[in-house]
Amino acid sequence: MTSSSSSAESLPPSSGHSGGFLLFQFFKYTVYLLLSYNIVLFFQEDYLASAHTFKDGVSFGELVEAFSATVDTSAWVLLLLLFELETFVLDDEKIRGWVKWSLHGIRSLCYLLILYALYGYVVKLLLMLNISPYQVADACSLVNSGFAYIVSLDDYLDIDAASCVLLNGQELFRVNTLDLISTQGPMENAQRLAWADVINASAWVLVVIVLEIDVLLQLKGGLQGMVRTLSKWLKVVLYSILFAAAVYWGFDGDFLDFWDAFLWLVAFIFIELNIFQWSEELQENKAAQ
Repeated sequence: MTSSSSSAESLPPSSGHSGGFLLFQFFKYTVYLLLSYNIVLFFQEDYLASAHTFKDGVSFGELVEAFSATVDTSAWVLLLLLFELETFVLDDEKIRGWVKWSLHGIRSLCYLLILYALYGYVVKLLLMLNISPYQVADACSLVNSGFAYIVSLDDYLDIDAASCVLLNGQELFRVNTLDLISTQGPMENAQRLAWADVINASAWVLVVIVLEIDVLLQLKGGLQGMVRTLSKWLKVVLYSILFAAAVYWGFDGDFLDFWDAFLWLVAFIFIELNIFQWSEELQENKAAQ
């Protein structure tokens, strides 16, 4: 890992001078801060949605299912900061003993939460796919009955006297295990967004697996040649999937999903730069010996 004292020299040429280095660091940590704030935004979204999907309250065992986006984002932010420490801030010599095992322990916890959050996304997808036609003579009979209308994934509105009139005469579908109904368009949209969540979360898990292998091989001097090329192309494929998900959310999702996906892509560009700069520094040190 690159030491903080030598970081300025290992930045891209355009950031080599002091002003450029400070601007680069300011931009990077601003992105990290914005991602941290997204935890609050996702908590608000999950909390409102859970009022409809967990009407009897959320038990401890259901926390990740109810707040999958919040847990996922929190774990990722912590993992991002750990990657920043290991690939940029700390000297190699300092990652020993209790520091090393503390980092590994926290990172393991993050991975468990990320995998659990992925499970939460899968559960939500299965809920959205478990639907059936719903027949009701008068949709206004559902007012004050606890039923809600699906506008989009995690966006539900209580059926009131105004909205029930619009539902009359339309083909309705119900999420079988929940008091949620919708027309065909919004229901299909919610299903596609649920698929996007699962695909996006799965791709990110694969990205960090590749990054972990990169870091491990880097420490052992094995990240070179065909191994480095294979790692690069694997990440090209995975980042392309993540970019496609961000574009999809930009057109068919809500702004928060698009904004969060965009920020994560930018954040991991910084991590990739850290690994590249670290590799260059190790190569220079090896050549100088």
